[in-house]
Amino acid sequence: MNPSLVHPGAVTDETDEVAYFDHAASTPLRDEALQAMLPFLAGNPANPTGSHRLAREARRAVDDARDAVAALVGAEPGEVVFTSGATEADSLAVGGGHQVGKRILCGAVEHPAVLESALARGGTTLDVDDAGRIDLTALEAELRRSDVAPVGFVSVMAVNNEVGTIQRVGEVAEALRRWRSDAILHVDAAQAPTWLELPVLLAGADLVSLSAHKFGGPKGIGVLVVRSGVVLRPMQVGGGQERGRRSGTPNVAAIVGMGAAAARVEAERESVVARVARLRDRLVDGLAARCPGMVEVGPGGRDWKVAGNGHVCFGGLASDSLLFLLDEAGIAASAASSCASGAAAPSHVLEAMGVPAETAGGALRLTLGRDTTEADVDRALAVIPEAVARLGGAAFAEVSTS
Repeated sequence: MNPSLVHPGAVTDETDEVAYFDHAASTPLRDEALQAMLPFLAGNPANPTGSHRLAREARRAVDDARDAVAALVGAEPGEVVFTSGATEADSLAVGGGHQVGKRILCGAVEHPAVLESALARGGTTLDVDDAGRIDLTALEAELRRSDVAPVGFVSVMAVNNEVGTIQRVGEVAEALRRWRSDAILHVDAAQAPTWLELPVLLAGADLVSLSAHKFGGPKGIGVLVVRSGVVLRPMQVGGGQERGRRSGTPNVAAIVGMGAAAARVEAERESVVARVARLRDRLVDGLAARCPGMVEVGPGGRDWKVAGNGHVCFGGLASDSLLFLLDEAGIAASAASSCASGAAAPSHVLEAMGVPAETAGGALRLTLGRDTTEADVDRALAVIPEAVARLGGAAFAEVSTS
């Protein structure tokens, strides 16, 4: 069991421990990030825009963090714009990057921060296949159309937050270069840093969104990378911070924490991916053996998704009921995007992928991370089949307890 998720000060019997399978929603704060933040939480109070010594120290810390984030993405430090998170970064990208008089395209499986921003501006969604990947033929058809306004902005997710799909960002970028070289490509990469080499994946992107708490940094801080030469209209004005692209006093402690997390995630990625992929496979394969009615979402194999994602469905069950039983038994998981928790509406991602509504209604998103343990998987394999059997009746009556 992950000791960092034991309730502080509690007796550490099994009922007080939580096996955490919700890393796509948020990851535990890294110790390196916490230690880097402490001097600016409990010590240096300065605004980094000032001129005195404490302000200069704060500014140097922000600059160092900017360098670390730039290295993670494969960008120049001056292209890094700190925001309050990926939602603000997405909204700034769509609102400030789209070209007036030109069309916006985005995938039908995008995060609501992109999808709602795009649709509010008359955007068009693109179909996806059964893995959640953009239909490139449909994309090219939209890019080539001459009967409507030209496309000026395209947004896709590097990794889908619900099912873990790795988007074909390079092929999307190539289609834009071929048919609309003046169009801006935005990539929401919030879910990608732990799993993928970003400089390669994002080489063709003009705008890139990140969120620190998705890879071990603190909540409330994110980034929009704005490549040199890209015109971005600010949505938040005032003091002119971030080169006039996003005004507001910098959150020094959170920025420093994000920088520390960015440096660490790059260093450990290869080993984390290999270990977590093995744990994910043991978990999902074990559930399939114990729950004959379970459906693993997506096409055969798992090469199309990141190592930490195990998305399954128990058709005929209600996700909220299943999650309630799992929570009581010490399993923290989710059904869909954390932004949709508690919502009765079905997942727009599963719907776009063609998953039947009855199957999608029993969705369970199990997402693993760098601190997931063998004991966490053991607990999940003991608890989840029992909960499914309790709810499933005849459909899951053959659940094995072996």
